[in-house]
Amino acid sequence: MARHIAQIALFAALIAALGLVPKFDLAAGVPITAQSLGVMLAGCLLGARRGALAVLLFLFLVALGLPLLAGGRGGLGVFMGPTVGFLLGFPVAAFVTGYFSAQWRGSAPVVTTVLAAILGGVFVLYIFGIVGFAMVTGQTLAQATSIMWVFVPGDVVKAGLAGIITESVLRLRPGLAAQG
Repeated sequence: MARHIAQIALFAALIAALGLVPKFDLAAGVPITAQSLGVMLAGCLLGARRGALAVLLFLFLVALGLPLLAGGRGGLGVFMGPTVGFLLGFPVAAFVTGYFSAQWRGSAPVVTTVLAAILGGVFVLYIFGIVGFAMVTGQTLAQATSIMWVFVPGDVVKAGLAGIITESVLRLRPGLAAQG
């Protein structure tokens, strides 16, 4: 149990550290950050439940006011802005990524891990992100979707990195892979 708690805290810290990578604002107040890579890695390496718990811990710290989001943002106000859907989608994305990463781990581990990261860390995350963005900005879902397309290529690259990093770590520490 102590090992699991330490891993959850470590990945919450990893997601926070990835917030130190400078953000780029492209569209309507939604930045490109490296933190979604941390969400994907949490799911891939910790599994569905612990990955989601790591992200929930991170979001709890953000809600308390710690400036852990890219650009030094934190506090309850970030949950009222255009990125609210992405933030609320983070734990679900980690869970889905972790679930499918564990289910599909097999003969082509990098490919299946990348696919799991795309499913959870891109597809599922964008469902939440687009809905939240539309609600906060008053856009239609179609308008919000067209605005968000600019971010997809970067997140697909992050999913590729998550797959490569995950499988590299698991080659060194095969017992680390969580089963859920």
